[in-house]
Amino acid sequence: MQSFRTELENPLVEQDIIDLEKKIRLFREGAIHDEKFRSLRLARGVYGQRQPGVQMVRIKLPFGRVTFRQFLKIADISDEFASSNLHLTTRQDIQIHYVSLDRTPELWAKLAEDDITLREACGNTVRNVTSSPTAGIDPKEPFDVSPYAQATFAYFLRNPICQEMGRKFKISFSSSEEDTAFSYIHDLGFIPKINPAGERGFRVLFAGGLGAQPVLANLVHDFLPEDQLIPYVESTLRVFDRYGERNNRNKARFKFLVQKLGLDEVLRLIAEERVANKVKTYTVNREVVADPQVPATVPAGTAAVADQAHYEAWLKTNVFEQKQPGFHGVYIKVLKGDIPTAKARELIAAIHPYAADEMRITQNQGLLLKYVKKEYLPYLYQALHALGYTALGFDSLADITTCPGTDTCNLGISNSMTLAAVLEDLVYNEYPEFIYERQLKVKISGCMNSCGQHGLAEIGFHGSSLKAAGKVVPAVQVMLGGGTVGDGIGRVAERVIKVPSKRATAVLRAVLDDFKLQRATGENFHVYYDRQGKDYFYRLLKPLADLATLQPEEFVDWGHEETFETAIGVGECAGVMIDLVGTLLLEAEEKLGWSEAALKNGAWADAIYHAYAVFVSSAKALLLDKSVNSSTQAGVIREFDERYVQTGEIGLEGTFTDLVLQINKNEPDETFANQYVKQAQAFIGQVRTKREVVVS
Repeated sequence: MQSFRTELENPLVEQDIIDLEKKIRLFREGAIHDEKFRSLRLARGVYGQRQPGVQMVRIKLPFGRVTFRQFLKIADISDEFASSNLHLTTRQDIQIHYVSLDRTPELWAKLAEDDITLREACGNTVRNVTSSPTAGIDPKEPFDVSPYAQATFAYFLRNPICQEMGRKFKISFSSSEEDTAFSYIHDLGFIPKINPAGERGFRVLFAGGLGAQPVLANLVHDFLPEDQLIPYVESTLRVFDRYGERNNRNKARFKFLVQKLGLDEVLRLIAEERVANKVKTYTVNREVVADPQVPATVPAGTAAVADQAHYEAWLKTNVFEQKQPGFHGVYIKVLKGDIPTAKARELIAAIHPYAADEMRITQNQGLLLKYVKKEYLPYLYQALHALGYTALGFDSLADITTCPGTDTCNLGISNSMTLAAVLEDLVYNEYPEFIYERQLKVKISGCMNSCGQHGLAEIGFHGSSLKAAGKVVPAVQVMLGGGTVGDGIGRVAERVIKVPSKRATAVLRAVLDDFKLQRATGENFHVYYDRQGKDYFYRLLKPLADLATLQPEEFVDWGHEETFETAIGVGECAGVMIDLVGTLLLEAEEKLGWSEAALKNGAWADAIYHAYAVFVSSAKALLLDKSVNSSTQAGVIREFDERYVQTGEIGLEGTFTDLVLQINKNEPDETFANQYVKQAQAFIGQVRTKREVVVS
């Protein structure tokens, strides 16, 4: 590959990009193992696609905030490097597809010119910090959570404590008790509160998650003071890094650590870790997220709306009054979350005169425009309508969330994108009254892993397969009864029945027809579902699961012409671990360099944590020589004592446990940092000597 260099104002970003280029070159030369390289590129937002030889690039947009200029830059990047399409995700990112690996450093450098990053968009890191898209303009919010989401993103980006965890970690901030950022399915979810003294703080939800085994979060704080937010997250991440599973990725999320050790024990470990935190309190700058620039121009001419009925319906389903008097938020419903780049440019040109220069990507893969004056609404409607962006029913039954499924994802089992479009058409054509129903959602994932959030939907589908007549049939698992209750309380959808994918339309019709017929006055779907019970819906849908009545077209998945075959690749969304001895020792050497550099720069806490990683990586390498592959860092420390220190093969003053775990017994000051780094230097020296004896 050609060498690429960039000149950016931020030296950290420039180093990130140069490092990615270097790692790609070493990988091409065979100097970095394939699995290790995968973890490196994932942490830099570069994700393998279902199609060989090309990458999906995930662009990290904290809490979904994107300016018009940034949106246009991403469109330009997609034209130059990808497939001229922008895909909005359920975690408020933008993804572009079909990117050449060798061009990713140049792509990143161009994005960085407009303060856009790929760093830690994938991999075993803190993923994009999400928030309610309405944060800052929500009439029901106690205060704007945007600055807190931004502070969390900034504090943990490149932070040594969360660069190579056992698995990903997800954080959300809801703007109000309506909990539109779904705190109850996050590793840490925060809901803003003001106590009787008028102080800001957060209700804290802990260790939730979706995936193949959904778990609802635990309430651990009714009120965590705002200055304790960052310290609490830091302590939690340190515990997850040390005790989290690293070998079995199916058990590597934070929710499983809590199940393994127990909630009380994990909370105890978090409290114990507090002494080692870089900060004990952290004051968030409430002004860090500036108010967007509001258009000052007055629209020319008149706005004569041709279809007044549609316009009025649009106002009801896609527009709301902000907490700022005289301004409105306007939602744009985006089918499947896909915006072709040509359309993206037309969209920005259309909305620029009427909306503030900031959009928020929503969790249901749409866009929120802000600060639209009431008198501008007809003009904005006409501009959007001309582009096909006034579809009714934002965040309603007609607004279906979906992941890319088999279109591009390695883990996709059956199609989700085309199915979503088909079901939306069904709702518009057969159940138009439900475009006003926001307490009833349909969400679709291409597999059980819930990227489309099917587990928190009232009506959810995830991709699967069935066997019939010696063939494989594309199928969907039907899940019912999930959703948000509020203030940290949520429901996980129950698995009801599996049916061929082409019968998903019949499933939706059956459920909606029954809901219309059987619901009591004022009854929402949750109450209706609970009253009827899971077995009622199993019996209702059982005829649709009869494989004896399969038709030839049902062996072909939505959006396809060929007969269905399952073709599941290796998933990458959680990253991987590589346990080659030489690689681990090289990593330890690299981390020692980082530790020494941090020490030189006076970054005591960072120097200490890098040194901690030196101890763990070096010890793990030697343990592998004895075929011991411990699944947690805590296990590595314990096993090293048993296999090397107690046997006298490595001589230490005391135990390895006492040596390493000084990290959570001492304040991260200059004295301890110098001492700990010197001890790490000495230890890796012993490991090098031992290794030379082993291989000689």
